[in-house]
Amino acid sequence: MKEVKRVFKVNGKPFFPLGGQSCNSSGYSEKTSETAFKVIKLLHGNTLEIPVYWDNIEPEEGKFNFTAVDNLLASARRYEVKLILLWFATWKNGNMDYAPAWVKSNPQRFQRVISPAGKDLWVLSSHCHATFEADKKAFTALCKHLKVKDSTEQTVIGLQIENEPGILGSDRDYGYEAQTVFDSPVPVKLITEMKKSGKGTVYNLWQQAGGQESSTWPEIFGYAAGELMTAWSIAGYINSIAEAGKAVYHLPMYVNVWLMEQPSWRFPGETYPSGGAISKVLDIYKWFAPSLDMIAPDNYQEDSKTYEAVCAAYSRDDNPFFMPETGFIGNSQGWNIFRAIADYNLIGDGYFGVEYMVNDDGLIRPEFQTGADSLRCVAAVIPLLLKYQGTGKVHAIIQEDLLWSQHLDFEGFAGLVEFGAGRGGFVGRDWKHKPIVTMPERTETNRGRGLIIQASRNEFYLVGANYRLYLRPQPSMIKTQSPRPVVDPSPKLHGYFMSVDEGHFDQNGEFVVDLQRNGDEISRGLWVEPNIGVVRVITCD
Repeated sequence: MKEVKRVFKVNGKPFFPLGGQSCNSSGYSEKTSETAFKVIKLLHGNTLEIPVYWDNIEPEEGKFNFTAVDNLLASARRYEVKLILLWFATWKNGNMDYAPAWVKSNPQRFQRVISPAGKDLWVLSSHCHATFEADKKAFTALCKHLKVKDSTEQTVIGLQIENEPGILGSDRDYGYEAQTVFDSPVPVKLITEMKKSGKGTVYNLWQQAGGQESSTWPEIFGYAAGELMTAWSIAGYINSIAEAGKAVYHLPMYVNVWLMEQPSWRFPGETYPSGGAISKVLDIYKWFAPSLDMIAPDNYQEDSKTYEAVCAAYSRDDNPFFMPETGFIGNSQGWNIFRAIADYNLIGDGYFGVEYMVNDDGLIRPEFQTGADSLRCVAAVIPLLLKYQGTGKVHAIIQEDLLWSQHLDFEGFAGLVEFGAGRGGFVGRDWKHKPIVTMPERTETNRGRGLIIQASRNEFYLVGANYRLYLRPQPSMIKTQSPRPVVDPSPKLHGYFMSVDEGHFDQNGEFVVDLQRNGDEISRGLWVEPNIGVVRVITCD
C-alpha cells in the first residue's frame, strides 16, 4: 500500500482535477476562453488549465490590470469548473514571448541569455536579479488579487509557475554573471545532497566526472555541467517565486516540464530547453525547489514503454504525480491514462488544446473521440480513485498490441478480461447497444481499455470501453466436502451475482443505480461502454 498525497483540495477535501488545458491565447478574454469551458463540460471534466500572461496583467511597469483574470473567475463559476492558472512570465517553452514589452525592449536591465557565440538569445537569464524581482512582483500581485477575489469561492485550485522553463538555443548562459557562477565552486548544499542520496542520475554524473567534493561546475560534472548549473539556477529562481507567492496566498504550486524523452536527439538547449526539470536533473529541482508541491511532466509520449518510463520517473515518493499536459490526437493517450492512474497513482490530468476537439457544431471531432470517451470514464469513478488509489485495488485494463485477453488476480476471485467479443460466441448486451456476434477487428479507436476497482471482496466497479469481464472464485474459495479445492471445469463460468447495476456517483460520493442488468446482459461477460456510466457488480458466494 502506498500513501497518495492529494495536492489539490476544495474546501479542505481531496480533489482530482480532470479536464484539459486551453490553447495558449485563450486566456486573454472571456470570448476566446468560452469554447474551452464548453469543451470541459462536454468532456465531463471538472478543471480547466488556462494561462495568465505577464504582458497582459502588467502592460506598464507597476500598473496591474486583472480584468482577464476576473473574466476567467466569472466564467469558471458560471460553468461550475475549477481553474489551474498557468503563469506565463520569464519562461514559456524556453523563451520569453509572454514577458511585457518593457522587459523585452530593455536587455541592458533585463539581461538575456548569451549564446556560446556571444549573441543574445530570445531567453531571459535566470542569473539576472532585475528580471527575477520584476517577475516576483507581478506574480505576488496576482496572488494578492486571487486572495481577495477567490479565497471564499476557491475557484482557483492551483498555480503553475512559468511554462516549460529553460533555455532554447544553448546549454547554458555564457554571459558574465553566469560565467562567473560556472567558474566558481559548486554550492556545498548540492555536494551534501548528492552524498546523502548516494544514487540517481545527478549523483552518477558526479561520480563519472571523478567525484570531487569541492571544485567548479565543469570539474564536478564534466560534459553535463552547463545543463546542471542551469537547472540549479532556474530551480532556485522558481522556488523563490513560489515562496513569495505562498507567503501571500497559499495555493498548490508546481512547474511543468518539456521532456527529454522523445524519439529524436536528446541535446539540452537544442531538442528540449536546457535547465528544465527533466528526469536527468529532477533531483536538483527536488533539492533546490522545496516550495514547489510537485514537478509535473507534460507527457505526450505515444508508445507505452516511453510513457511508462516518464510515469516512473515522476511518480516518486517525494513527488506527487500530476500531468498538466497530455495529448488528444494520439489515440494511445486514450488508454495510457488508465495505466497512469492504476499503476502510478496519477492525481490529475489535463489534455492540451481542448478547443481543437470540437467541430463547428460544438461536437467532439471523430479523431478525438477515443480520448474524450476515456476521460468520461475516469470522471465517472473519481470518488473511488480518491478512496482506493495506492491500495492495490485499482486495476488498469489495456488492450496492448496483439492482446485479446488480460488476466487479473483479485481478492477471492480470478478475473479474465476479453476484448471485443473475445474468441467468438454471442455477447448479449442491452437494447441500446448492438450485440456482438463475431470477434471484430481491433482498430485504434475501439481498443479495449478502462479500470476495474475492487472495493471489497464481493464489490467491483467497472468503467471503460470494448471489454467484458468474467469472474470466477479462486479454487480455495469454492466450498466442497473434499479435502482438496475444486476447480470448476467451465472456462467461462462466472461467480454468482447479487446484482449488476449501471449507475453513477452523486455529489456525496454515493452510488446511484440507473439501470439493473440481468439475463443475457450478464451471462456472457460484464461489459462496459463509455456512455453507460459505472457498472457495479456485487458477487455472492
